[in-house]
Amino acid sequence: MAFAHYPTFFRVLWQGLAPIVRSTAFVDHGRALRAQAEQGARRLLPASLVGALAERGYAPRELEQIRALLEVFSHGNQPYLLIASITRLLLEGGELDGAGDATPFEGRHGPHPGAALVLMEAHHADAPTRALYADIQRTLGLPFVNTDYRALARWPSYFDVAWRQLAPQVHGDAYREICAALHADVLERVAHALPNPAALRGAALREAAAADAPLDEVVAVARLFQWLLPGLVTNVAFLRAQLLS
Repeated sequence: MAFAHYPTFFRVLWQGLAPIVRSTAFVDHGRALRAQAEQGARRLLPASLVGALAERGYAPRELEQIRALLEVFSHGNQPYLLIASITRLLLEGGELDGAGDATPFEGRHGPHPGAALVLMEAHHADAPTRALYADIQRTLGLPFVNTDYRALARWPSYFDVAWRQLAPQVHGDAYREICAALHADVLERVAHALPNPAALRGAALREAAAADAPLDEVVAVARLFQWLLPGLVTNVAFLRAQLLS
């Protein structure tokens, strides 16, 4: 949605991205990034919240609803991370080698439909939830609260305890190493391992961006999302691990 604010840029970007994201290679790399993030999150030793939430009155069905939503984000953030990294790479003067196999993926690779995406917007939230949102922004250094967190705040007592276990990890060395590894690995994947059948090129994308706004403005948007997504992927993996048992 942020990219679509620049319609010429977004049209050129998506024309080049569409055959990439349909490829088996793109799906496989997304799966590999998810596995890497979840392995990293386990190193942070997230404690199970299942028992504590049951004591608060959460029924098994409610826990399954939260798990289903986390599954949506666990899957969906990987394509976002790959796309954001492709975009930043091209805007900053890099190119896609186009060496990967462009064979289209057959079948379904996403989560099954049915998870309700209900966002708890700040202007609808109570004071404790707004304070939690402010803490998320301070802790993560973000100018907004991601969709993932606003959706999970539909269950405020769950999200409060989940975030308070996660937040202290964010400034630790282990957490930084996990995010840095995701940054490095995804750039290696997008630059050298993904196909580029539509020959998406940096010069064409920069020209399209400059037709909509100052190029530096579009680059700043691309950098923001490419920077925040490894942390978001790690955080969702941590939140998911809290409810695995």
